[in-house]
Amino acid sequence: MNTAVLSSTFFLTLLLAIGLFFFIRASVKERIEEIQLFTEETRESLLEKLQTYFDRRAYKVTASESDRLTFEGFVRPSWFLAIFLSVLAAIGLLSLALVFAYLFPAIGNFFIGLVIIAPLAGYFYWKGAGRVEQVLIKIETEATNKNRILVRGHRDELIQLKRTFPFATQ
Repeated sequence: MNTAVLSSTFFLTLLLAIGLFFFIRASVKERIEEIQLFTEETRESLLEKLQTYFDRRAYKVTASESDRLTFEGFVRPSWFLAIFLSVLAAIGLLSLALVFAYLFPAIGNFFIGLVIIAPLAGYFYWKGAGRVEQVLIKIETEATNKNRILVRGHRDELIQLKRTFPFATQ
């Protein structure tokens, strides 16, 4: 194999390994967002529905004021994602090890051993993804007799909330 092909293969494999590293690191990042929802339901029925919804999703009320609620719940990490990240890390490390083994044939078998650290990706995800999440809800009544609901929480939780309730967004 000529030097140009080998160096470009090494460079591309190294870029993919760097991308994989940042992908694994981003798997535990908090993705907090805020949305506004609008409804004409009464404040009492709205509070009751939201409380029931979050109770079913294993959230508990930690703070309650007249116009705002705070829910907390433990978000479990996903077995599938932990295994998936470990497999991706194994494939990425194997690819990098094969390129290194071709570049340095005298110690090539040492680089293949890098694959044994692949489960650390799943472990990293498992330790970082399991955490207590908060959902903050503030209800404001507007002059048009509509209730504006400000919800701040994890992006996935907000997506599920919008799917469950047919609130209008603006």
